[in-house]
Amino acid sequence: MSEVPTQFTAPADSAVALTGSTGRLGGRVARRLAEGGVPLRLVVRRPERAPKLPGAVAVRGDYADRAAVRQALAGTRTVFMVSASESADRLVQHRAFVDAAAEAGVRHLVYVSFFGAAPDATFTLARDHFHTEEHIRASGMAYTFLRDNLYAEFVPDLVGEDGVIRGPAGRGRAAFVGQDDIADAAAAVLSNPDDHAGRTYDLTGPEALTLDEAAAILSARLGRTVTYRPETVEEAYASRASYGAPPWQLDAWVSTYTAIAAGELDGVSDAVPRLTGHPATPLAEIVRGLVD
Repeated sequence: MSEVPTQFTAPADSAVALTGSTGRLGGRVARRLAEGGVPLRLVVRRPERAPKLPGAVAVRGDYADRAAVRQALAGTRTVFMVSASESADRLVQHRAFVDAAAEAGVRHLVYVSFFGAAPDATFTLARDHFHTEEHIRASGMAYTFLRDNLYAEFVPDLVGEDGVIRGPAGRGRAAFVGQDDIADAAAAVLSNPDDHAGRTYDLTGPEALTLDEAAAILSARLGRTVTYRPETVEEAYASRASYGAPPWQLDAWVSTYTAIAAGELDGVSDAVPRLTGHPATPLAEIVRGLVD
């Protein structure tokens, strides 16, 4: 897939503000919009690290710094909000950012959420996404939620040095989605935000796969044998304890797999093709792109 497959048109009345432009997803969205001539305001903690894009201005803003965010977003109509880095206080940061956006007069917030976001989601971080969505709903701003399934680019990282994927996912399935597809969908929404106000889109790949099936795809594409070995929940915690991660992070790691086992990441949506005009990219094609 080309880096900028489609041309997008700017909203008529102001620049679009984006967070996360120094990251993989936000950077993809920023490049697509800039290529389409959309004026951008890139909200970043360190403006000198922002990508150099035509029509883009970098401004300082940290999610937890409401005053800085208000100033950064003043005069913007539409904001693209990538979730903050995983942390114990991420929800607090999200709420501060949303409040600052509303105070700055933002009219429409497009938020990158997670597939199956719910207060009782098995995947612990999906609960943060649900509560962020609820805070956005209560803010008075128009909103669009992009609920991504697990990133397809993340799947090779599940493989240990011995070629084994370990986790308590059982025979559950996940509809892994490519970041380029998410970026195309986000750019389409941001180019005509009014058409998507109040909408929630589940962004998935074209098929839901078990980890056995994902391992077979990785084996074919990586040129080495990859297998999936189920763990119990207890084994999963024990095998990850040596990393010294805090309890909330261990819970997030393990619950990624238990959410798959529970069927909460299963299900294929047509949102990617509807929004982008092209089919969702299969895992095999994404992995091939990573190794070529």
